[in-house]
Amino acid sequence: MSYVYYNPNPLGLSVGDCTIRAISGALGLSWEETYNLLTQYGYFMCDMPSSNRVWGQLLKDNGFKKHQIPDTCPQCYTIEDFCYDHPEGIYIVGTGEHVVCVCDGFYFDSWDSGNEIP
Repeated sequence: MSYVYYNPNPLGLSVGDCTIRAISGALGLSWEETYNLLTQYGYFMCDMPSSNRVWGQLLKDNGFKKHQIPDTCPQCYTIEDFCYDHPEGIYIVGTGEHVVCVCDGFYFDSWDSGNEIP
């Protein structure tokens, strides 16, 4: 299993802030620093901080590149599988409704999202 519990939210909350938690882990920032950074991006882009466009730009500005996962088996490839296939590197993996940080083959989240479909 490649799951590591990770919840930098100062109040231990775990709903609605997955983008902040994932980017916090990927960039090595606190939850508060990440929240502030995303709200600044959202303000200047006139969009919500959690929108794909906003956090995508933040990641791009920090050296990340966007890639699509091949759609060869859309219901059988999981975040856990992604970790197995990517034993090195830092990734932000989106599922459509959730965002998780993957680092060196482990996924860091406040709940075990390994069966989610990226």
